[in-house]
Amino acid sequence: MRNITRVVSHIAWLALVVASLGATAEAHRLRPAIVTVGFAADGSWSAALQLNLEAVIAGIGPEHEDTSQAPQAEVYDGLRTLPPAELRARFDGLGGRLLEGITIAFDARRVMPRVVAVEIPAVGDTGVERLTVIRLAGEIPPGSTTFSWRYAPELGESALRLVGPDGAILRADWLVAGEQSAAYRLDPALVPARSTAEVFRDYTVLGFTHIVPKGLDHILFVLGIFLLSVRWRPLLLQITAFTLAHSITLAMSLYGVVSLPAAVVEPLIAFSIVCVAVENLLVSELKPWRVWVVFGFGLLHGLGFAGVLTELGLPEGDFLPALIAFNVGVELGQLAVIALALLTVGIWFRNRPWYRARIVLPGSALIAAVGAWWTIERLSGG
Repeated sequence: MRNITRVVSHIAWLALVVASLGATAEAHRLRPAIVTVGFAADGSWSAALQLNLEAVIAGIGPEHEDTSQAPQAEVYDGLRTLPPAELRARFDGLGGRLLEGITIAFDARRVMPRVVAVEIPAVGDTGVERLTVIRLAGEIPPGSTTFSWRYAPELGESALRLVGPDGAILRADWLVAGEQSAAYRLDPALVPARSTAEVFRDYTVLGFTHIVPKGLDHILFVLGIFLLSVRWRPLLLQITAFTLAHSITLAMSLYGVVSLPAAVVEPLIAFSIVCVAVENLLVSELKPWRVWVVFGFGLLHGLGFAGVLTELGLPEGDFLPALIAFNVGVELGQLAVIALALLTVGIWFRNRPWYRARIVLPGSALIAAVGAWWTIERLSGG
């Protein structure tokens, strides 16, 4: 009992340290803008741009993975509390800066879009990103045969979705900040499906970057797994359980079998970090229940991973290769974290008599403190 009390007091103390250093929650992470473009038989085009309007107005760019890391964080937090009418007024006051960062071109000739609607949700949970939909439209220049899209580098990543007359997604491309899309034929029948190799390449990269460098909560969970024991058998059993679990829920989410809101999933993911780290403080070797605990929390992490793919809205034919590739990328990211941990401390110090006292216990306590802080912050909507 005394040991448990000591552990809890250490975690509480570290949580205060983490709070004073300004640890941040996943809810502040910037997501890519998603643009859905369609072409009508009357020679017009339309686009729905879903984005974090507050981040654009505040001037927070892709150099900040988390809005709270930006110098404009206080301005951004203030914008999140504005009702739709006031936020729309701020958008109108941008003087077309957002539109200037959008390049819509037909046969490589740029056209300027007009804004036909700005749909801003009411103020809700300010700890969750509010997504505004800006509807754009325009006329296709006569004789044009191709369309292309580019989102300015300072605006971040974008996901381009081309839809047919029936609204079905013909193609979905993930574009890094400032990347120019390919030139697509305006005839829906001539829009090429992405090759399996293209899908596999892009979504392997996306899965890897979702862990390294963007997935700090997933990184801490993997480090919690690593710290229990650097022997291969415990590591292999835990990583296998985690991989199998998140693969199951990722697949189920992508195919619409199961879905949970981020407001539920994100606090539970943070709590999973706490549980794994605290167990490291209480036990020094793999227990039979540990693998099942990791498996259960892996199911939650899979739901967290799913948000990336479900937001993009893949064509049905891309589901399976994208799912496999994203999982491969996630595993490569996790293995990179494990490899770095081994090279940093595991290989050199694991056989030292002080390894647990100086590496495992302080590291696990710090991870538990960060996880506890995130759990509280995400539950409170901070």
